[in-house]
Amino acid sequence: MRYFETRKARIEVVPMIDIMFFLLVFFIMAALKMIPASGLPGKLPGSSTAQSLPHPKVVVTLYKDGSIETQHQKLTLDAFTAQLRKNDPANTVVTIASEKDANVQQLTSLMDACRKAGVGQIGIAARDAGQQ
Repeated sequence: MRYFETRKARIEVVPMIDIMFFLLVFFIMAALKMIPASGLPGKLPGSSTAQSLPHPKVVVTLYKDGSIETQHQKLTLDAFTAQLRKNDPANTVVTIASEKDANVQQLTSLMDACRKAGVGQIGIAARDAGQQ
């Protein structure tokens, strides 16, 4: 009788592959969110005395037209100051990645906005003058 014969167990592989692809995509997306914004590495001004700083908490990009951007979001100076005040400004490190054609007054205004928020550590991103 065929009715009482034992069937051989088999493992379905297709659902396991689907789950593995889902986990792979999940971890890739999570890893991409952990990579900080890097500013404008191609248009940074050069400096012969540039030195490495600790990893910043906030990277701000200053464009030559005076607009600023942080975390892929354009902001005004007042909105940026308010955003810095929400976090712990005393322990926040701000790095300004300015285009080399940006005005010194615009850079000073951005630094003043950081100071008004209570940020004590401000750095200016530059690349080594020999790499230009």
